[in-house]
Amino acid sequence: MVVTGIGVRAPGGNGTKEFWSLLTDGRTATRRITGFDPSPYRSQVAGEADFDPVWEGLTQREIRRMDRATQFAVACVRDAVVDSGLDFETLDPHRVGVTLGSAVAAATSLEREYLVLSDSGRDWLVDDAWLSAHMFDYMVPSVMPAEVAWTVGAEGPVAMVSNGCTSGLDSVGHAAQLIREGSAEVMLAGATDTPITPIVVACFDAIKATTSYNDDPEHASRPFDRSRNGFVLAEGAAMFVLESYEHAEARGAHVYAEIAGYAGRCNAYHMTGLKTDGREMAEAIRVAVAQAGIDGTAIDYINAHGSGTKQNDRHETAAFKRALGEHAYRTPVSSIKSMVGHSLGAIGSVEIAASLLAIEHGVVPPTANLTEPDPECDLDYVPQTARELDVRTVLSVGSGFGGFQSAMVLRRIAGAR
Repeated sequence: MVVTGIGVRAPGGNGTKEFWSLLTDGRTATRRITGFDPSPYRSQVAGEADFDPVWEGLTQREIRRMDRATQFAVACVRDAVVDSGLDFETLDPHRVGVTLGSAVAAATSLEREYLVLSDSGRDWLVDDAWLSAHMFDYMVPSVMPAEVAWTVGAEGPVAMVSNGCTSGLDSVGHAAQLIREGSAEVMLAGATDTPITPIVVACFDAIKATTSYNDDPEHASRPFDRSRNGFVLAEGAAMFVLESYEHAEARGAHVYAEIAGYAGRCNAYHMTGLKTDGREMAEAIRVAVAQAGIDGTAIDYINAHGSGTKQNDRHETAAFKRALGEHAYRTPVSSIKSMVGHSLGAIGSVEIAASLLAIEHGVVPPTANLTEPDPECDLDYVPQTARELDVRTVLSVGSGFGGFQSAMVLRRIAGAR
């Protein structure tokens, strides 16, 4: 199962090229929230994307119908299709499918419509005379992958994956499995989330999961740094064209990499807490590596979850050591959340995009803002500056509320175009 097309929308620029430029430059795209007045909140910074749906070519009716997160996904899938060079008109639509990941789905539109229905929260009993004709589209998450399916005319398996912050990894992993088992020939897979709304900000404020470094937004996301105090909420999306290697080779397609292994686990322990030993993530890594038919020493680079919370960074550091042994100390590790923030369910796919581009260009993106490493995080986290490296095999991992732990191995195919 290989990736032949990429589309990204993330903070700091629209499109895959701008996204990769930001990462390799080590620039940060986190700033004070501009979409609403953030002053009442503990965390007032975010990774906002400068997304213009009109510029993206969406019609006024599409903009009215689609939540912002759905708009991101549609824009990304259009880019991914063009990048793949695949003519979907020539495909059997019943052999084309979609998997889309999201943690909070249409949160932007739901909050907006609640404010209209309740007159900005004044009325406990809302007035349904103000009900939007598109409320169903916002209430039912499966509408989001349906919109993507309509964009390309996919009539095969279509699914929504919502596993919190591992959704973007799990969506792509599920798509690869559907191709492997013969249920589809081509899959559009990825994830999207636009959670920068007052209610989502307030929810993370309540558990103090997000950073309080409001006076220094550009340096607020500090994965693996001793001074880190929470993640920076963000929005974003990434979508991919997946197909079998034989299918891609037959049409002379450019192949970014193979999805060589994937596994997911749950710690069955706590909604937000993590065990310090990283056992469940280590098990997901072990299975993904075994599925790829390699051992841990073949991993050239680890794209970490690296959220910037105290417990997560220590948890996955322990997981890397547990799964890879001494090789963990010799393997570059970095977190792109230091530059683009944490887009919840979307970030796993955004990080897959970064991993594929690291393989493509032979460059490992840095962990920005890492100036004083936590002694308990004692691996090579590529601080501040990108590093040239012959990247053949990447391990990308995710960790999500609910105890979800996911791992994916991406590998360059020798001789592929």
